[in-house]
Amino acid sequence: MTRAGATSPHDDLDRRVRAALHDLDHDAPRASADSASSVLLPLFDAMAGSRALDICARRLRDRGIGHYTISSAGHESNAFVAAALRPTDPALLHYRSGAFFLARALQAGRSLDDALRAVLLGMLAGTADPASGGRHKVFGDASLAIIPQTSTIASHLPRALGVALAIGRARRLGLPSRWPRDAVTVCSFGDASINHSTAAGALNAAGYAVAQGLPLPVVFVCEDNGLGISVPTPRGWVASAAQRPGVAYLAADGDDPDAVRSAAEEAAEQARRKRTPVLVHLRTVRYLGHAGSDLETAYRSSVELLADAERDPLVALARRLGAPGLADRYAEICERVEKLTVELADTPTLADAGEVMAPLAPRGGTVRSTQPAAASTRAEAFDGKPPERAGRLTLAQAINAALTDAMLTRPSMLVFGEDVGRKGGVYGLTRGLQQRFGAARVFDTLLDEQSILGFGLGLGLSGMLPVPEIQYLAYLHNAEDQLRGEAASLRFFSNGAFTNPMVVRIAGLAYQKGFGGHFHNDNAVAVLRDVPGLVVGVPARPEDAAPMLRSLLAAAAETGQVGVFLEPIALYHERDLHADGDRGWLGEYSPDAVTPIGEPRVHDLGTNGSDLTILTFGNGVRMSLRVAQRLVDEGVAAQVVDLRWITPLRFANLFEAVSGTTRVLVADETRHSGGVGEGVLAMLVEAGYPSRRLARVASRDSFVPLGDAANLVLLGEAEIERAARVLLAR
Repeated sequence: MTRAGATSPHDDLDRRVRAALHDLDHDAPRASADSASSVLLPLFDAMAGSRALDICARRLRDRGIGHYTISSAGHESNAFVAAALRPTDPALLHYRSGAFFLARALQAGRSLDDALRAVLLGMLAGTADPASGGRHKVFGDASLAIIPQTSTIASHLPRALGVALAIGRARRLGLPSRWPRDAVTVCSFGDASINHSTAAGALNAAGYAVAQGLPLPVVFVCEDNGLGISVPTPRGWVASAAQRPGVAYLAADGDDPDAVRSAAEEAAEQARRKRTPVLVHLRTVRYLGHAGSDLETAYRSSVELLADAERDPLVALARRLGAPGLADRYAEICERVEKLTVELADTPTLADAGEVMAPLAPRGGTVRSTQPAAASTRAEAFDGKPPERAGRLTLAQAINAALTDAMLTRPSMLVFGEDVGRKGGVYGLTRGLQQRFGAARVFDTLLDEQSILGFGLGLGLSGMLPVPEIQYLAYLHNAEDQLRGEAASLRFFSNGAFTNPMVVRIAGLAYQKGFGGHFHNDNAVAVLRDVPGLVVGVPARPEDAAPMLRSLLAAAAETGQVGVFLEPIALYHERDLHADGDRGWLGEYSPDAVTPIGEPRVHDLGTNGSDLTILTFGNGVRMSLRVAQRLVDEGVAAQVVDLRWITPLRFANLFEAVSGTTRVLVADETRHSGGVGEGVLAMLVEAGYPSRRLARVASRDSFVPLGDAANLVLLGEAEIERAARVLLAR
């Protein structure tokens, strides 16, 4: 709050704009209006509306009813970018792109009041907010092709690449798309964000795509106000950082309307005609600080602030228009914003947890089985020998067959990642797919997990079914925000208007023989366990792999589910279970079976499991089955329950699996702290299962070293057996 007798920055800004517009109305001579006025006047309305909304946001906060004060004031010239594009071009907007949003709404035939109301509903967290339904203040509207973004660190740039890639890929494959065939993607972000790895990686990936001859129609807009909150961006830095091979660079000052208009139109025309990326460096100013709590005078001099005041893009446009009555026009727009604020004072907000969580993906239940392709089509794809007639398969063979069958029946399915194309994957999981389905559907990417997942996000959002591969679980960690902050959150923060269906295959977990070390034997899955809306399946047995993968693909296609298929590397080519040569780890292949998401599998070993149930997953299944069989041979009624799905853990399914047993041992190959077993054990305790009848064994809280030393920190078979016997003795 301002001190008694002091004026607030937003009121000062309002007075300054009104005075400047008043002076332009009355000073002579003025520039005469020209043919551009009919184009520029709606942009003035959009820019004035954005400014009025920002001032209103501060006043709402002062009254305790506003929830968002990051301002677009000083950035309003981004409205020219909207004017240069079409209202059907997909847009992923920076949080200071308010004038762009209003300009696009006007371009699409909306009234200014409707557009202002939409933004105000977001500020008030109203459930009628078309962007998020009251969950966040973002610029978004499906009917305007504006995809809500919650990013403040450019994490939406990889998705923008994916959307641009999807436009050309759908055209090449003859597939339907959410966007017109000649659409251009636009993505705006701030100058400080250009330093983030997501921005650097996305710009690099854009240039990489050009070098490969791929169409990538995207306009990046760096809105450069020279500050990252309080940290100045070095002079000339954005111009240097933004210029990348293959990415055209254009620049304009936000207070030069003709220059901004020219740069925006050139960028749009080039991206649309050449299908190549362009970056527009829009030099702006920032009014009202970073956000409502930011006091600029604490770190900026009065000279700097006065210099910025002279570069007001709204006043500059008014000067360029030279039309009478702009002061009154601005005042009228401000009055309309105030009037709408009064009308919306009692707008409903989210009332309970169920309402808040409603847009989250279903994350479970039975999905419809997909009929396999015609017998003749499958015979050709599998070289005359469908996998169900090829004998029992390894886990790797089952996954490869499932991918092949899925691509036969799902023409929009794309498989991509590092080494998945010509090589067929490091472990052969995608072998033969590129030869069967072509390089447009199965393709290698650059070595950048953020871009790989970003491609998937944009492709799924645009109407395709992406199946990106992350080569190793350890490689996910530098890109995990693409799952947490982008993939899983889109449905939530768009109130279900947008989804990005995707199944991410990740080779992971530990126990590789003769090949290892930390980056190839990673058992850290905690980051995947608490992401709302995410499903994580871990296939252990070959006969489970295809039904589980098929369920994830169906959930993605039918409900927009984001899923992770975490494949245990050490089990890929395993054949034996109890003894060398017994072939007990091979499994039958089914071309159409599905597994309900969240449903575990019980291996009863011919008993009812009344004495002991071992709950486990992944590599733990094989170790636990070996232990349980030895106990059964001694007369113990033991069984093994393979969780199969580690996120979500379904209480009803889990409790049913252990309801007939007197003791439960949780065998968790992930780390003791933050591992899967924590959640399983907590769920059982909360359900009232006697704690003295429960036990857990897990890997140590350690990275995985090279060679035999790995066995010193990883959960082992002997440790499971020892814990089981101790528990049986209680």
